[in-house]
Amino acid sequence: MSSTIQIRVDDELKQKSDALFKELGTDTTSAVRIFLTQAVARNGFPFEIRKTAPNPYTALTEEELLQKLETARNHASQGKLRDADDAVSDLRAKYGL
Repeated sequence: MSSTIQIRVDDELKQKSDALFKELGTDTTSAVRIFLTQAVARNGFPFEIRKTAPNPYTALTEEELLQKLETARNHASQGKLRDADDAVSDLRAKYGL
C-alpha cells in the first residue's frame, strides 16, 4: 500500500528543483522519497539544520572600540552596572551550571 503526499511550493522553487533533480538523474518525486527515507534512517533531518548567525568575534575598528568604551563609562557613571558575581550566579541558576 502507498500513500500520497501533496505539498504546495512556489512555482519558481518547483521549476528550479525539477531542473536540478533532472540534472542529477532523478525527478522531484523521487528526491522527496529519498529525503523521507534518509530522515527515517537517520532518525532526523538528513542534513544539518542551523540558523546562520553573524560571527560575534569579528574585530572592531578602533572607532567602534572607543565608542563602546565611552558607552560603558557612561553606563558606569549612571550606576547602570551589575556585580560580576551576581551576573554569573544568575547565569548558573538559569542554565543549571
